[in-house]
Amino acid sequence: MQTTTCYGEPPVTGLLPVNPADLGAPLDWRRSVPILTGGGISLRELCRTDASSLATMLSAAEVSRFMSTPPTTCEAFERFIAWSQRERIEGRHVCFAIVREDLEPPIGLVQIRQLAPDFSTAEWGFALGRPFWGTGAFESAARLAIEFAFEALGVLRLEARAAVSNGRGNGALAKLGATKVGVLRRSFFKDGHYDDQAIWSIVRDRWREANVVWGAIVH
Repeated sequence: MQTTTCYGEPPVTGLLPVNPADLGAPLDWRRSVPILTGGGISLRELCRTDASSLATMLSAAEVSRFMSTPPTTCEAFERFIAWSQRERIEGRHVCFAIVREDLEPPIGLVQIRQLAPDFSTAEWGFALGRPFWGTGAFESAARLAIEFAFEALGVLRLEARAAVSNGRGNGALAKLGATKVGVLRRSFFKDGHYDDQAIWSIVRDRWREANVVWGAIVH
């Protein structure tokens, strides 16, 4: 399961798990990213030791089919992780590893990047290893990421792109309550051909109305 995801060191330490609904106080996420927990899933910042497992999992054909080609070697993924951390320090991008509570290695990742300089508009993308499709891991991880975007990053509008032919990705976004706002014709190039992409949007005020108490939805 995946939406369009873009790719371009030390692990985070001394952080306590939190529910994103409790992120009411200002958070200096540029210095460090908290560990988010809910629904049997944790989101934490990528660290160098994640490179090998993620490079293998996300380069599988069925996973990478509808996203920008991910790094395919451990060394290349280490460079992506280092880049993502530099982008976070600069305040432009956050990348989380998706970790299931009963497994140590990450099973996927979520990226959130600014579209507006003040992060009021942002785009997110996700990729999840094939063995974990249909397990509920995506929905739990997505809700954690959405809450973080709205509560910690100050996002007002969160956008996602998914290839029109990506039925699972579009279905997952619809299930979350995202609104399909348009189609970009021939906007995604992969394996020698162009595909149309659907644009999906989640607006903070409407999300809050539909999810008055987040903890009642994901425990």
